[in-house]
Amino acid sequence: MLDATPIDDARVDAYLTRIGATRPAQPDLAGLRHLAERAVLSVPFENLDYHLEGREIHMDKRSVDKVAIDSRGGGCYEVNPALGFVLEALGYQVDILPGRVHRPEGVGPFLGHLALKVTIGDDAYLVDTGFGRNSRFPLDWNSREVQSDPHGEYQLKDVEDKPGTVDLWLGGRPLYQVVETPVRIEDYAPSLWWYRTAPDSSFMQALFCSIRTENGLVTLKGRHLNVVDGDQRSKTVLQDDAEVIAAYKTHFGISLDRLPTEPENSVTTGVRTD
Repeated sequence: MLDATPIDDARVDAYLTRIGATRPAQPDLAGLRHLAERAVLSVPFENLDYHLEGREIHMDKRSVDKVAIDSRGGGCYEVNPALGFVLEALGYQVDILPGRVHRPEGVGPFLGHLALKVTIGDDAYLVDTGFGRNSRFPLDWNSREVQSDPHGEYQLKDVEDKPGTVDLWLGGRPLYQVVETPVRIEDYAPSLWWYRTAPDSSFMQALFCSIRTENGLVTLKGRHLNVVDGDQRSKTVLQDDAEVIAAYKTHFGISLDRLPTEPENSVTTGVRTD
């Protein structure tokens, strides 16, 4: 459970309108698949507020307003709780699973990722809209077979030397691991502080914004705009601030009155979004 008090209907309706979703008649799998897909295709995975002076990152119910009212996205600490609050208000059982991201140098720190586990009757599903390479649809938590998704072939694998820990793989490579014992949003406060302030934080090393489309992916890193649409790929270097601001609005629905400060080497470092 994310919160003992669900968000009100006005917030739920605003969120559903924002992602172009229909309110499910009941908290079933069909409704969950619809909501997850619409969130993935509508809410950008981005870290702009990490590089805009004076902006705060909220993991509580204000995360819903950032998506629904401000037409923004965020990292896993924001967009997954936002969806989780909405799912709970719609009658789903939602838990937060703590994650550790697989990196070239090894597995990252505990609470380095936030994913959702949604339980429907005797079944459970891994739901993640805030990783960049996450699936479009919920993944069957109890299956250890390969699960086909528009974004690739995913598989959940038990970690042999860590009981209760599960790795998520994509295309034969590990993405992250989660512990099946739920945690609270408040438990992430120290991790959020680190990601907001540490020089070697992947969120401070790069400025990124990406969103999945029906047939591809759009990514903006600094001034570098990459668009994948089926078999077609394009790479464009935007020439001035006006072009960058226009790209945020056109491709991600984000309205900005000023640009975030771009870290040095932002294009080649930080979080992977492809």
